[in-house]
Amino acid sequence: MLPPALMRAADWFRAYADNSDPLAAAGNLVALVLAGNGPFYPLYVAFVAGTGGMPWLLLTLLSFPLFLAVPALGRAHSRLGRVTLSLVATGNTIFCTWLLGVPSGVELFLLPCAMLASVLFRPSERLLMLPLAGLPVAAYLFLHNRYEPPPHSYQPAEYAGLLSMNAFSAAMISIFIGMVFSRLFTEPSGHSSNAPLSRH
Repeated sequence: MLPPALMRAADWFRAYADNSDPLAAAGNLVALVLAGNGPFYPLYVAFVAGTGGMPWLLLTLLSFPLFLAVPALGRAHSRLGRVTLSLVATGNTIFCTWLLGVPSGVELFLLPCAMLASVLFRPSERLLMLPLAGLPVAAYLFLHNRYEPPPHSYQPAEYAGLLSMNAFSAAMISIFIGMVFSRLFTEPSGHSSNAPLSRH
């Protein structure tokens, strides 16, 4: 049993993430997990590569309030919340790639960004989905190895550690996104194929 304070916090976040649109609710959960991970990311980097990047590492916290605002925006307008989540995820990846340097492997997060944009929208919203899913791809094609020098450069061994950490993290968030959005599919009785919920 969780302590009462943690139970109340969990209930608040569950209610905050809730949305009548299943796609928005799934996106809200992803946004809150990303927001919750944000304050710890500078600590992960410092543990793997040392504290030489301080205080610049604290700039990674800039995305925290943006991810946290996604459920509120989605409650006002489902599509606005989903577009915001996609843009913030991609923008944060581009910013952190510059901040930590391309050798850190932060660019690998562009893959789950493209995946997230691909599952956040319905077939009727493809005019939104396609450019948002293509934005991370375009960012890689046009910005890779063209970023301005980062404020702090790590040693090769430190970059190797950051690359391993970010590769693992990008894989885990991709799996998490798949798990969250797979809940929008139900298996009809007597059928082996999955059918998506059609709720708008």
